[in-house]
Amino acid sequence: MKETSTLFRPVGPAELALIEALSFRGFPPRLPEQPIFYPVLNEEYAVQIARDWNVKESGAGYVTRFEVDRTFLDRYQVQRVGGASHVEYWIPAEDLPEFNAHIVGPIEVIHRFGAP
Repeated sequence: MKETSTLFRPVGPAELALIEALSFRGFPPRLPEQPIFYPVLNEEYAVQIARDWNVKESGAGYVTRFEVDRTFLDRYQVQRVGGASHVEYWIPAEDLPEFNAHIVGPIEVIHRFGAP
């Protein structure tokens, strides 16, 4: 059995709809102006983004949780982008299809904020 790491991704309603269209098995391609995919390492940070940023920008925010093959993640360094809990991976957009292939199990929605 593969060793996995639990990651989180705060998303708005549009990205959640695209994840649902992928049967909760992957994340949609990045837009041209989005060269990096940012999964975060802890729930607290994901909640903060979904609640404080996604709700303001799009009326709703969601926190997703998923497992990724740890061996695959070893390619990337953890980036600290603020306080001690503000840690994330920076996955280049061109690596996202391979990242999706290393997701183990379904992507779950664990928190919802704002309008349903």
